Amino acid sequence: MRLSEARVVLTGASGGIGLAITGALCASGAHVLAISRHKESLDPLLARYPDQLCWIAADLTCITDRRKVLAAAEATGGVNMLINAAGINHFAMLEQLDDAEVASMLALNISAPICLTRTLLPLLKKAEAAMVVNVGSIYGSIGYPGYASYCASKFALRGFSEALRRELADTRVGVLYVAPRATRTSMNSPAAQALNDALKASVDDPQNVASAVIHAIAGDRRDLYLGWPERFFVRLNSLLPNLVDRGLRKHLPLIRRLSHQQESEKPKP
Repeated sequence: MRLSEARVVLTGASGGIGLAITGALCASGAHVLAISRHKESLDPLLARYPDQLCWIAADLTCITDRRKVLAAAEATGGVNMLINAAGINHFAMLEQLDDAEVASMLALNISAPICLTRTLLPLLKKAEAAMVVNVGSIYGSIGYPGYASYCASKFALRGFSEALRRELADTRVGVLYVAPRATRTSMNSPAAQALNDALKASVDDPQNVASAVIHAIAGDRRDLYLGWPERFFVRLNSLLPNLVDRGLRKHLPLIRRLSHQQESEKPKP
């Protein structure tokens, strides 16, 4: 798809990867309807690209706000791309999360993109060529201790992307699934960053992820997995999961210690 002809609805536009993709799209000539709860971090881009960028405040877990996004997309003349980049994460052992935290993660990470995609599909199908881009994670292919609920949501998003691609195979709507590795965003708690540091894990800048996503969109890719050796571990996990089990088990004491240290440092009500 030619980015200069893209009319994009982009969720999670105010932070991390979403903000970087917003800037990269605008720089490429695309028109972007940016969806987020907060606007402050988008202000510089809104000032720089007043004719290309528009912001809509929305809580994507709410049906009335999803309908508001649809109305805004219709008012701007339709869309030919939806990028589902909104998401949240918690680094914690499962027993440290309460029901509300699990529910909110699943609601934003998987229910919201499924429901928003369904809402916008009629508009996307009207375009000469269109694309749904789902921003998942390497943890959508590798179950990792300390991220059980997050992995569940990203595994689900990967499965949704695969099924939707096959469901739309006889239409003009393509589906791209993007799997970043660890990325330097505000979603990472100090404990999560300490874990990355201790394991010497590579952490990407959001701008590098955005650049890779833009190239994947322009190349009409079906999936994009970022980082080495992460791509190798995805393949290894699918072929020899027991080997990955043994490797990750060695890190369990560190993961437990950091997650519980994080819990003990939370402000008490």
